[in-house]
Amino acid sequence: MTPRLKNKTVAAWLAFLGGPLGLHRFYLHGLGDMLGWLLPIPTALGLYGIERARLYGLDDAWSWALIPLVGFTVAGCALMAIIYGLMTPEKWNARFNPGVPADAAPGRTHWFTIGAVAMALFVGTTVLMASIVFSFQRYFEYQIEAGRQISQ
Repeated sequence: MTPRLKNKTVAAWLAFLGGPLGLHRFYLHGLGDMLGWLLPIPTALGLYGIERARLYGLDDAWSWALIPLVGFTVAGCALMAIIYGLMTPEKWNARFNPGVPADAAPGRTHWFTIGAVAMALFVGTTVLMASIVFSFQRYFEYQIEAGRQISQ
């Protein structure tokens, strides 16, 4: 039985669309990959933070501490999609398809691969910047409120 070849385009789209659930890790490394099983944890915590913000408002300290976790996870997985999509066929096949020719088809870049890279770049950058802005805004608002309480 020959091992199944790992396709670069599939890995890039899995990292972009299902990365926060670890789907790209399971595709590339199998179900025994520990990082693949750990990736859903910050995703779930961030989604829980969003739910807390919806229920208790944005003044809830736990929500503004948890929400960036999902953003950073999505941004990190988008970065992995970009890395996979831009990897040369020789490097891809040497790393994920050992034993096949360096220019084998699974490592080649297609327009669909470039689409995954472009979408990951757009969405990943947007989510990362939004997470950073949200974190700093909530932190500075908290500091201003603490300063007001001290000055009274």
